[in-house]
Amino acid sequence: MASQVYSSDLSDRAWEIVKDLFLVNHGPGRPLELDLRQIVNAILYMVRTGCQWRALPKEYPNWSSVYYHFRKWCKDGTWQQINTALRKMERQRLGRNEDPSAGIIDTQSAKTTEAGGERGYDAAKKLNGRKRHIVVDTLGNLLIAIVHAASIQDFHGAKLVLPQLVEIVSTLRLIWANGIYKNRGLVEWVHETLNLILEIVEREPDQVGFQVLPRRWVVLRTFGWLGRYRRLSKDYECLTECSEGMIYVASISTMAKRMARAAC
Repeated sequence: MASQVYSSDLSDRAWEIVKDLFLVNHGPGRPLELDLRQIVNAILYMVRTGCQWRALPKEYPNWSSVYYHFRKWCKDGTWQQINTALRKMERQRLGRNEDPSAGIIDTQSAKTTEAGGERGYDAAKKLNGRKRHIVVDTLGNLLIAIVHAASIQDFHGAKLVLPQLVEIVSTLRLIWANGIYKNRGLVEWVHETLNLILEIVEREPDQVGFQVLPRRWVVLRTFGWLGRYRRLSKDYECLTECSEGMIYVASISTMAKRMARAAC
């Protein structure tokens, strides 16, 4: 098979960037018999096009083998680790410290399907499904993604996200957020519990219609990048850890291709 058949496949340059980030068993136990690059490309194809696992093109390995590796990397945290490594590389490439001191938090509600699993009703968006709760750095690169029921309010969901975030990025000092995050004493809780500043960026009182808000637009742009991946048009997964894996895959693809273009 050629190195790049579909547009979702990683180019040779992009593959050189990410290939060593996948932990492959070279010691005792059964060795990997499939082509690792084609497994990754198959997962990228599925996330980008939104196809079913069983509908993967014949150029890729058997769908069940591809799904096995995707699921395994969701469970052991591989996707998150690769995303973190690429984010650090991307920041260093742009002359930034590898770990940020500030981030932006926000959510995106998505409908679920009959696959089952955790879900809830979002009264504000009037949909039954889940929320994708993410934090990005000031460049828009994904720091963490947590998926939970849409019935959980943003200010409650933040208490699920931020404690895990500070374990990954210990240098954080400031988080920007929209007005809903000031409810139920979240600003004080974040300062007292996590020693972070949660700064609320609100609309002007007389604002009519859409207006770009300082800092807030960065996380909205990240949701726009993720929206290019059709598997994220809805939440098709039964398990939230697989939903989070899909988000990390989309983020990894975005950063790897951007870094490959910059290296040309």
